[in-house]
Amino acid sequence: MSKKKAESPTVKPKLHPRNKHKERYDFNLLTVENPELVPFVIKNFIGDDSIDFANPEAVKTLNKALLHSYYNIDFWDIPEDYLCPPIPGRADYIHHISDLLQVSNYGNIPTGDKITCLDIGVGANCIYPILGHKEYGWRFIGSDIDPISVESAKNIVNNNPDLSDFIEIRKQEKATDLLFGAITKEEIIDVTFSNPPFHASAEEAMKGTTRKVKNLTKDKDAKPVLNFGGKSNELWCVGGEDWFVNKLIRESTKFSKNVFWFTTLVSKQSNLKNAYKTLDKYKALEVKTIPMGQGNKTSRVIAWTFLTKEEQKEWKNERFNKLL
Repeated sequence: MSKKKAESPTVKPKLHPRNKHKERYDFNLLTVENPELVPFVIKNFIGDDSIDFANPEAVKTLNKALLHSYYNIDFWDIPEDYLCPPIPGRADYIHHISDLLQVSNYGNIPTGDKITCLDIGVGANCIYPILGHKEYGWRFIGSDIDPISVESAKNIVNNNPDLSDFIEIRKQEKATDLLFGAITKEEIIDVTFSNPPFHASAEEAMKGTTRKVKNLTKDKDAKPVLNFGGKSNELWCVGGEDWFVNKLIRESTKFSKNVFWFTTLVSKQSNLKNAYKTLDKYKALEVKTIPMGQGNKTSRVIAWTFLTKEEQKEWKNERFNKLL
C-alpha cells in the first residue's frame, strides 16, 4: 500500500480569526514584493516553500517582508542580536486585546488614535505599536530600559511617516520599574501590553535557546545561535516572568483609575497561581484569562482592571463611543 504524502495545513487553526497570518506564508507573494527574501527560501521536509528558521538573517528578512507586504511598513530593521519577534504570535496578542476592548464596548471594537496603549518593553523591533496602529489605528507609547532598543524603535517610527504621529518611544530610566517612569498618573491609558522576559537567568536563557535550535535543526550538536535574537533584558531578568508579572500587578495599583485594562502575556502555566494570588491581594475588580495558541506552543494573556462597573461605563461612553 502506498503511503500518502504528508500535507501541511493551509490554515493555522489556533491563531485568531482576524490574524493576517492564520494561513501558511504565501512565499510567491512575499518574494515578488520583497525580492531580498528569495535567497532564503528553501523547501521544507514535505516540499513546501519555507525558510531556515534557525538562520537569524532569514528570520529577519522574512519579518521585513511580512511587515512590508501585509502592513505597508517600508522601513524596518533591528541591531544585530536584538530580538526578532515571530509576527503571527505578536499579531495574535493585538487581536485578542481588540476582542477584550470589544466586550468592554457594547460589542464594538474601539478604533482610532484616541485609543492610547502602553507597550512595556517595546524592544528594538517596536512590533506591538506597529501592529496595533496598522490594524486598529491605536496610538502607542512604547517604553524600554535599553538605550539601543529605544533608538532603534525611534528609528523605525521616524522612517515610516504614517507611524510618526502615533507612536512615542520613551526611555525607562530605572530598570526595576515597569509603569513608574513610563507614564504619569495624569495620562489616560486604555490598555497596556507586555511580553515579560521568559527566563530568570542568563544560564537559563542559553539553555532554552540551545534546546530551541536543536529542535529546529534536528542536530544534537547545534550551537546556540539566537535565531530570533534577544539581548539579556529581552530574554531574562532576575526572578524571570513570575517576578515581572507580579511586579506589574503591584505597580498597577498606583495607576488604578487612569488605566482601563492592564494586560500581560504569561507563557508559563505555573506562573498563573502567583499572579492570581497577587491580583486577589490587591483587589483587582475584574480579571480575565485569555488563552492563546501558536503552533505547538500554548500561552495566555491575563487582563485586570480596578475600575468599577460604573467607572467602566463612564470610560467607554467618554472615550470608546466617541470614536464610533
